Amino acid sequence: MVAVARIINATLVVPELDKRSFWQDTSNFSDVFDEEHFIRSLANDVKIIKKLPQELVNETRIVKYFISWSGMDYYENEIATLWEEYQVIRAAKSDSRLANNNLPADIQKLRCRACYEALRFSPCIEQMGKLLVERMRLFGPYVALHLRYEKDMLAFSGCTHDLSQDEAEELRIIRENTSYWKIKEIDPVEQRLKGFCPLTPKEVGIFLTALGYPSKTPIYIASGGIYGGESHMAELRSRYPLLMSKETMSWDPIADLRLTLKEKLASIEELEPFSNHASQMAALDYIVSIESDVFIPSYYGNMAKAVEGHRRFLGRGRSILPDRKALVRLFDKLAQGTMTEGKSLSNKIIDLHRRRLGSPRKRKGPISGTKGMDRFRSEEAFYSNSLPDCLCRTGPLHPNTASHVVR
Repeated sequence: MVAVARIINATLVVPELDKRSFWQDTSNFSDVFDEEHFIRSLANDVKIIKKLPQELVNETRIVKYFISWSGMDYYENEIATLWEEYQVIRAAKSDSRLANNNLPADIQKLRCRACYEALRFSPCIEQMGKLLVERMRLFGPYVALHLRYEKDMLAFSGCTHDLSQDEAEELRIIRENTSYWKIKEIDPVEQRLKGFCPLTPKEVGIFLTALGYPSKTPIYIASGGIYGGESHMAELRSRYPLLMSKETMSWDPIADLRLTLKEKLASIEELEPFSNHASQMAALDYIVSIESDVFIPSYYGNMAKAVEGHRRFLGRGRSILPDRKALVRLFDKLAQGTMTEGKSLSNKIIDLHRRRLGSPRKRKGPISGTKGMDRFRSEEAFYSNSLPDCLCRTGPLHPNTASHVVR
């Protein structure tokens, strides 16, 4: 939206956050982000104001659904002409409204500044996030596991593998009763075989073991409430006892480590300002994930893509993206007894992920043979990989040219 405002020569009003989603979060933009820094950082690019001026509040406005993955022509020739009739344009949707590729360099670099310089979490979130990172570091290098196994995720996706009949029915009812989720009838088996389901906690444990992570590996669980709680976490915890999150922490009685907060990574009092605000709690998870030595998402959703892109921009460690479609077939062989855990499985899983480690590389274009919207949808998202647009060359272009990330 920052880039779109620049293209159509608009003043941008600080975004309103969705308050009608599953989690019913009442947070405003300024509760999650440092609003003053956002406005100040982009002052030379786009004029940003906190709210609509009083003289425009009652003006006729148009609510516009911008076409997904649109380029310069669409915004300059179609959207910009709306100024002839309206003084206020409301963007009804803001996700994926701008093309990933084939935009002027100054627009792409503006997106970089918006993502990685202007957007900064509010001071209280930054402070708490930093504290969580420090406490994780007491255990040494750690893995941040974005475990998408919350009730809303499972209900929306229709994924019920390893759930009881009662749990599957509860999720079906939630999906049926959530009006803004358009797809109601979902085949959970087909979803899983296509790789559209998040890995279960049990599957994540198998995956980590196959990759060679020892049982003493500290793991931060970046997640909302895990559906089914401990009943679905038991097998993962049996493999990796050092599972920690904002609210709970497992103790290794052998390790010579002591935190003043015995059972939790943060106290109830410390988390109280953020509780009942899913977006603010997610921001804490985002910070701990960005700073982790390894980041692994069980599902490649919006937050996972944003964390991957941010870590790639900052030059952080590995971001391992599980190939869910291929993994499901291996996990099913284990369940059927036609394969066992060990060196063979480990080699297969390691080979599958040699090129899924979040390494710096040029953003991928569309998949060959795709057309129309599917072509744009198949591209790698700008915010999951902003390279090379967010890189500046430090010398003439030749094979050994050094590059650095824009700071």
